[in-house]
This record gives sequence, structure tokens and C-alpha cells, in this order.
Amino acid sequence: MMKTFVVENGVQATEKINHLEVEGFTKDDIYLFAHDPNRSKHLTSGTDTESVGVSEQGVFSSMKNVFRSRGDELRSKMASLGLTENEAAHMEEELDKGKVVIIAQQ
Repeated sequence: MMKTFVVENGVQATEKINHLEVEGFTKDDIYLFAHDPNRSKHLTSGTDTESVGVSEQGVFSSMKNVFRSRGDELRSKMASLGLTENEAAHMEEELDKGKVVIIAQQ
């Protein structure tokens, strides 16, 4: 099961993550995205959620992300979690607006 949410800020992200935990998701099941890499790291650390790494993407995709634009990298990471290309593109547009994307999967 996968759920995807768009929220405005870190406070809303924390509330949504707490709600997902009540629903049975663990923090290992929850991924948080922001367009700015520093904001993303800060929010991921502050909410104790996961970041998309080699185990989700595979070695080849992880290496390619080093050379991609931030938007391409984010779409690739979201697609590696199960979003279609169109869904990932739409979520990346939301990130461009300064919003935060949460993907939870079990």
C-alpha cells in the first residue's frame, strides 16, 4: 500500500507523519521530499523519516543522480518508490512551489 501527500510545511509534515504512524506505518516506511536539499535533510532528520538511498534506487540510478538536476533527481527517487513518471512529475511541480511531499509505503 502506498499513500502520497502534499503539505505546506514542516509542521504539517510532522502532523501527517504522526497520523500515518497511527495507521500502522513505521518511520522506515515514510519518505519526505523537499526541493531544497538542505530543507529536505533538515525535515528528514527532524521527523526521523527515511531518505531514498541505494537500496530503493539501485546502484546505477544512485550514481546517475549525482549528474542530474535536482528536479530529475527528485522525480527519479519518487519513481523508485513506485510513483509513475506522471505522478512523480506532478509531485516535483508541487515541490517547485515550496511544498513538501510525503510518500508512505508498506
